[in-house]
Amino acid sequence: MASIIESGWTYLITNFSDFQLACLGSFLLHESVFFLSGLPFIYLERAGWFSKYKIQVKNNTTEAQNKCITRLLLYHFCVNLPVMIASYPVFRFMGMRSSLPLPSWKVISTQILFYFIVEDFIFYWGHRILHTKWLYKHVHSIHHEYATPFGLTSEYAHPAEILFLGFATIFGPAITGPHLITLWLWMVVRVLETVEAHCGYHFPWSPSNFLPLYGGSDFHDYHHRLIYTKSGNYSSTFVYMDWLFGTDSGYRKLKALKSEEEVTYKEN
Repeated sequence: MASIIESGWTYLITNFSDFQLACLGSFLLHESVFFLSGLPFIYLERAGWFSKYKIQVKNNTTEAQNKCITRLLLYHFCVNLPVMIASYPVFRFMGMRSSLPLPSWKVISTQILFYFIVEDFIFYWGHRILHTKWLYKHVHSIHHEYATPFGLTSEYAHPAEILFLGFATIFGPAITGPHLITLWLWMVVRVLETVEAHCGYHFPWSPSNFLPLYGGSDFHDYHHRLIYTKSGNYSSTFVYMDWLFGTDSGYRKLKALKSEEEVTYKEN
């Protein structure tokens, strides 16, 4: 398996420059993973499939879904791509490389774990700030246009928010100067996580059923349903920041109430 990955990587670095791989390659990888993982949830909602696992009864209109896709393409080409190009010199300065040998899985997994910790911390505080009155009204309210989120709404936001919270995602890699393959794997995992958190479905196989402290769709869907000043659940991937600062109390009370109702229903 390692030899296959190394052979494929050799082809990439032989036929494309570092700039092409780090900027254009990263952009194409992001778009592919994002839309391939997010679009199916639009079709699930339209077709009514797996409705028993849908967190909210309400569905988005076709017009609202199409608006989201159109805006996303605009933001991705006019904000995300230019940021990737502009940040390339910074990553190079900090030591990012694409050459062989590839890093070991131990190094990759350790760095990605570090990125999750850093991203969770920065995102939590950035997200809480965005829920202050002025910033919510003028910036963050765009993301909350979709009270019933679906996968692609994860990146539907004001350009200022894309830059603000995008900083949380790239800060860890920027200060460590990882191998490009590590950066790509981090991007893939992060995109899949945020799409899952906004997907609007809680399946028996959802990661939150198996991973301790993982928020997931049920946790973040609660955040979208409530009034901005009272929503809580500001965490990105793992929920320990909300737990430490008590900003998930409403969500935990609701979960406890539902558990009590289920027990009562079974007893009757």
